[in-house]
Amino acid sequence: MQDLLSNPVLTQIGFVVILLCLSWLLLSRRSPSEPRLRSVAILVLGDIGRSPRMMYHAESFAKLQFETFFVGYGGSKPVPSLLGLSHVHFLYLSQPPPSLRKLPFVIFAPIKIAQQVFSVLYALLWRIPHPPEFILVQNPPSIPTLALVWLASALRGSKVIIDWHNLGYSILALKLGSNHIFVKLAKMFEARFGRSAYAHLFVTQAMHDFLMKEWNLRGLEAVLHDRPPAHFRPANASEIHEVSYQRHMPRSSSFDPPSSTLLTQITPHAPPTLRSDRPVVLVSSTSWTEDEDFSILLDALSIYEHRARAARGALPRILMFVTGKGPLREAYMHKARILQDGEQGEVWQWVRIISAWLEAKDYPLCLVWSADLGISLHSSSSALDLPMKIVDMFGCGVPVCALDFACLPELVIEGKNGVIFQDAAGLADQLENLLGGFPNARELEKLRASLRRVVEPTSQSNGDDEGWAWNSWGDNWTRVVRPLVSPNVRIAG
Repeated sequence: MQDLLSNPVLTQIGFVVILLCLSWLLLSRRSPSEPRLRSVAILVLGDIGRSPRMMYHAESFAKLQFETFFVGYGGSKPVPSLLGLSHVHFLYLSQPPPSLRKLPFVIFAPIKIAQQVFSVLYALLWRIPHPPEFILVQNPPSIPTLALVWLASALRGSKVIIDWHNLGYSILALKLGSNHIFVKLAKMFEARFGRSAYAHLFVTQAMHDFLMKEWNLRGLEAVLHDRPPAHFRPANASEIHEVSYQRHMPRSSSFDPPSSTLLTQITPHAPPTLRSDRPVVLVSSTSWTEDEDFSILLDALSIYEHRARAARGALPRILMFVTGKGPLREAYMHKARILQDGEQGEVWQWVRIISAWLEAKDYPLCLVWSADLGISLHSSSSALDLPMKIVDMFGCGVPVCALDFACLPELVIEGKNGVIFQDAAGLADQLENLLGGFPNARELEKLRASLRRVVEPTSQSNGDDEGWAWNSWGDNWTRVVRPLVSPNVRIAG
């Protein structure tokens, strides 16, 4: 009984059911006014500033002259381009006072969930001054958002658009196992409240095909692959020099700033150039959660360290940047420090790992611009979603070395815009193959050149067809989503 009471999934479902019934009884007598055309509520049950896809949605709607109400939690600062749009209104959700977190979990959890439910309903039903034409909701989390959006749309007459980023129950299954009763309940909840909507958006073709077959989704449907915003682009040597000197690159007493940095140098009467003795800059963005096994990267870098010593200069030094926030960050970075400092062997001489958290506006400027190669450890709890970090890297002209999983070929074409690996040994082999001879690394340059030719990867492409264009988020959204929110769209059947 104690386990049942303390389980957040069961508690959330119970609260949602009770509150839906009460809300329906209290509000069903309301005479819903007609939704105002060209208005949208965007709901993300998370930190708005750490939800790039939803921020890009908001920006696209606002540029189409939609009154855009962005509902979510505060924390990280949203991208500057979003803050400057007059049609965007941020409605931040409240959270329980910090003092309540000291209470036992069985007491605090129901309070937190109740506040969450009421805060979302208050935002959707009262804080938005008129019924929005559309409610766009991110999934996951599925509980309680899908049920609350269903209720709000029923009461206000709004059209629901579900943006399927992943499957909520599959994330829970990472902790409890796919056969656990709470995972099965979560799956039933997600299927029940996610089945019907005005429109469904999917991050991959694989997710579209799976959900249409398994859950028989009703409504319009469209695959909206992630794409980087227009300001993600390759950098030149002058821009890398400025970033290296002013931002996050380590300093060295052997260099003479501002004429020289770890990556760049300036000669008299000439613009900055990249140093021939510079280290390779690798970058990985992670959420530090269970669906990304960071130990693969640590083990691979440890193998590379030993190989670089034996290679006697044939392999370059590596500067590994890892950015992101999450629950496992401290544990993994502690392990990284032990390895680097030689507490379990020799001090590392060829690899350095640096962890940093960057606001959305700084991420492309400070790290991806300066990177030579990206690393993706994303494995996907459902095997149906794709990591947006790879999209960001491609937008900046940076090829990727990615952990393989089922639908990765929709994004990464082996040998064209990146390479794949299965484990730590495979990653170490790929690094050795790609980085040998750096900065004149032929295999790495082939990947970078392919990205400069802006080939769009698709699941149907064989990697040789260059007929697609790797477009920006704005172009892709206009092509896929804009027709769905135009007045002349009709649902068949």
